[in-house]
Amino acid sequence: QVHLVESGGGLVQAGGSLRLSCAASGLTFNIAVMGWFRQAPGKEREVVAAIGAGGSSTYYADSVKGRFTISKDNAKNTVYLQMSSLKPEDTAIYYCAKARYRTLGSRSYEYDYWGQGTQVTISS
Repeated sequence: QVHLVESGGGLVQAGGSLRLSCAASGLTFNIAVMGWFRQAPGKEREVVAAIGAGGSSTYYADSVKGRFTISKDNAKNTVYLQMSSLKPEDTAIYYCAKARYRTLGSRSYEYDYWGQGTQVTISS
């Protein structure tokens, strides 16, 4: 059974940084494509970033390019999202997800397992 557990969310001021972690179990992590999504109140869930199985291929939403970095530690079965220069509009619940296929998907339906989410709140 696949299990994804996010951590690292919290409340920070605009301009600050946070690192989210997602610990995975019940899957062959070193062949898994992983992604981070977020959902703000009243908005649809949107992709933030995705990373290939080996960690060398990445995808970023335009809104976070240059500010967020996704990484994957296959030895620890963990995927990270380093977030810097945070803005109030980054406030959302952030979800970790495993992709159905071995491609960097940007749509929710391309992911089949999800974590419970972690709240990120950026104050102005």
